Amino acid sequence: MHPEPAPASTHESTHELAHELATMKAADNAAAAQANSHDPAEQLAWRRLTARHGDRLRVMLEAHGHWPTTEEVGEEGVLGAWLIAQHADRQLDVQRLALRLLEQAVEDGTAGPEGPGRLAFLRDRLHVNAGLPQRYGTQVQGVSGAGEPILWPVEDPEKMDTYRSEVGIAPFAEYVARFLPKE
Repeated sequence: MHPEPAPASTHESTHELAHELATMKAADNAAAAQANSHDPAEQLAWRRLTARHGDRLRVMLEAHGHWPTTEEVGEEGVLGAWLIAQHADRQLDVQRLALRLLEQAVEDGTAGPEGPGRLAFLRDRLHVNAGLPQRYGTQVQGVSGAGEPILWPVEDPEKMDTYRSEVGIAPFAEYVARFLPKE
């Protein structure tokens, strides 16, 4: 039987956790362009980075026992944890663990004002990766020849903007307008 890992509760350990999450977030942001590169070596480098980060996030979350808060790891750390979970596309176990802990944090009110929206993005990402329809329409699979975003399947397109509003996400048309070329 393995002993339970000690929660990251000391000032030193939460400081280290904050630093590590921020460092992983910066590395993720720096490498993100490789995800859609035409160079297979760059795509592989992206996959390896996100897999390493996903593995490390799993260990952190399991040891920590709950979704990190801004009081513990700062906004950069919380954003880093979420971003790493978002990009753990080939590690559904990591995404499920992160989703469960973030859901609990949103329910407990410890996820901060951005928590419900981040939860929506993570839920949609996990659903798309698991072959299920998304609820909030946050995951786009590409752009049509006419320049329109192509969504992965949505459970109820008629209610999508209502669901988005409930978690503080802009309506779909407003959200995607930021990414479309200006006329």
